[in-house]
Amino acid sequence: MPSKLGGSLNFSSRTKIALWLALVAVGICGRLWQPAYNVTPFAAIGLAAGSLFGISLTAAAVPIVALVMSNMALPGYGSTVMALVVYGSFACSVLFGSLVKRQGWIAVVGGSLASSLIFFITTNFATWALSEIYPHTLAGLTTCYVAALPFYRWMPVGDVVWSISVFSALVAVGRIQQLVQPAQVVPVTTGHPQTVDRLTDEQRDRQ
Repeated sequence: MPSKLGGSLNFSSRTKIALWLALVAVGICGRLWQPAYNVTPFAAIGLAAGSLFGISLTAAAVPIVALVMSNMALPGYGSTVMALVVYGSFACSVLFGSLVKRQGWIAVVGGSLASSLIFFITTNFATWALSEIYPHTLAGLTTCYVAALPFYRWMPVGDVVWSISVFSALVAVGRIQQLVQPAQVVPVTTGHPQTVDRLTDEQRDRQ
């Protein structure tokens, strides 16, 4: 059963195309302008894409395209494997976004927090495994995660704020769409033709 939020996320095909482009633009601009470490809208746009397009390549392309475009102005990842880990971790938010229509705001907040945690776990594990910065031991892995905590502390907060903001904007767009859509005129049937004919015959007999 769709949630109250899910009922507000029904858009026409043309509107969905515009929203796809808008989400990519938000991802690019939000990543290039970061008020704090790792505070980006990528979890938010992934969740939104998953809620609008389901688990599909169209939805996954939103964070991926935004990453590719923004990476043109940012330093590289150092290796192809690390790049794939980063891309995959951001694309995971699409999976949580597919639950939004049924679970509503709980899925928005929970999905954003889960996306932050997945990014933290996967990218730092890859850093530990691919680099020589930390010993390839359990102690080295623990040190790697501890060292990354200062960069992670604002990420969950930023993901939740961005996600709530993006979905609030989607709800507003949905309401505007409902206002501008022409009302559908439903024809009203006053009676069955046979009934009308019967009444006409009865009236003729009475005259």
